[in-house]
Amino acid sequence: MRVIVCVKQVPDTAEVRINPETNTLMRDGVPSIINPYDMHAIEAGLYIREKAGGKVTVVTMGPPQAETALREAISMGADDAVLLTDRAFAGSDTWATAYTLAKAVEHLGADVILCGKQAIDGDTAQVGPEMAEFLDIPHIAYVRKIEEIEDNRIVVQRLMDDGYDVIESSLPVLLTVVKELNVPRMPSLKGKMAAKKAEIKKMTAADIGATEENLGLKGSPTQVKNIFAPEVKKDRKMLEGLNEEKVMALINELQVMKCL
Repeated sequence: MRVIVCVKQVPDTAEVRINPETNTLMRDGVPSIINPYDMHAIEAGLYIREKAGGKVTVVTMGPPQAETALREAISMGADDAVLLTDRAFAGSDTWATAYTLAKAVEHLGADVILCGKQAIDGDTAQVGPEMAEFLDIPHIAYVRKIEEIEDNRIVVQRLMDDGYDVIESSLPVLLTVVKELNVPRMPSLKGKMAAKKAEIKKMTAADIGATEENLGLKGSPTQVKNIFAPEVKKDRKMLEGLNEEKVMALINELQVMKCL
């Protein structure tokens, strides 16, 4: 079983900065973490390997500093990792990102592709499904449990607003996972030592056979017109006391504001 987990290194939410010229997030020099939902995807990949055997490869697209995210994934137990890094990838929207990752998956080969349901820096939840469309394979979003995994089929539970669906799919398949699926394991000492010594394979646009017109900012059909941080408002009031007292105080405030 060949499993590929796609992860994204996202800026620490405490230090987000915006490039005023491109209206995209500035990542160089900003503390970063693995997208939290992707941690659950890594754990799902390790679970599939434990159940069905095979190999788990973690892939990310980003600048050289994204290598630290891949080493963290290896410390958790991933077999190897690939860094897609090329100046041509800079400024990619979800379409261009999905195209690039799909070309990498085509090059590497996979039975199951795993992604977190969305990234916390964009919250679009588009890259996983778009990758499946580029690859022309089935995809199942919001996976909350893997019930069965065999050589050519998988059965999962898909989280819904009013419960869950049970879905069976042939392989290859792409899954996007939610945090209810599992609890990501902590890296072991042995894993950390392996991660420190691991060789991270680096691939460029030419290596994956990507078309230059589809890459980066110029290949992105979505253009951000404006992005800004909301103004900090100071006219806030904390209501204290028992619940009944706070409710009455809120009603009084709304009456003063003529909202009631």
